[in-house]
Amino acid sequence: MFKDDVKNGLGIELSTDQLKKFDIYYNFLIEYNEITNLTRITDEEEVYYKHFYDSLTIVKSLDINKIMTLCDMGAGAGFPSIPLKIMFPHLHVTIIDSLGKRITFLKLLIEKLNLENVFLVYDRIENYARINHDSFDLVTARALGKLPLILELGLPMNKVNGYFVAYKSKSYEEELNEASNALRLLGGKLIKVISFEIPNAYGDRVHILIQKHKKSPLIYPRSFSAIKKKSL
Repeated sequence: MFKDDVKNGLGIELSTDQLKKFDIYYNFLIEYNEITNLTRITDEEEVYYKHFYDSLTIVKSLDINKIMTLCDMGAGAGFPSIPLKIMFPHLHVTIIDSLGKRITFLKLLIEKLNLENVFLVYDRIENYARINHDSFDLVTARALGKLPLILELGLPMNKVNGYFVAYKSKSYEEELNEASNALRLLGGKLIKVISFEIPNAYGDRVHILIQKHKKSPLIYPRSFSAIKKKSL
């Protein structure tokens, strides 16, 4: 059962109101997915574990109660930021996505869930990041791209001593090796890699936890074409 697995696996208690919000989230996601492709995962149990539970696993990597501002890059249908907001309502959440249909869905979802302090940014991440350096305690990236790329997009937005968390599969080692130069240039430091399993045999995951120890140069992030042409 989802509630028990969240308690036993992640050490957090779901209230009746939070369970209701996840139910509303699931049903609206499936309803909206009929007109706009947001996720290929539609089975109820799979959504609860592969999306909701997976989003919440960040509690294994850091103390969310000490985080005030969260930026979720390319959140898609709201993962991990909306499940985290449901569980930790103190968070001030900024979601960046460059697809209008996703922003429209998220706007309607936020209204249905009656969530406050969730800010939607309809823009390319690199555009927003260039004018929002040193703004967030935590920046997340889930299923967004390779580590050198997402570090260049995300780390500049972190406050000094803030955290960047990349949600990855178990085959992360090559990406991490390729990201050493990006970490050096952007002022990041690898803290640890946290490995865990999603219940009910829904797969293995890792979090790559990075802390920013100095300001990123103002030239980053570069244009997306420059990033794709040659990663840091």
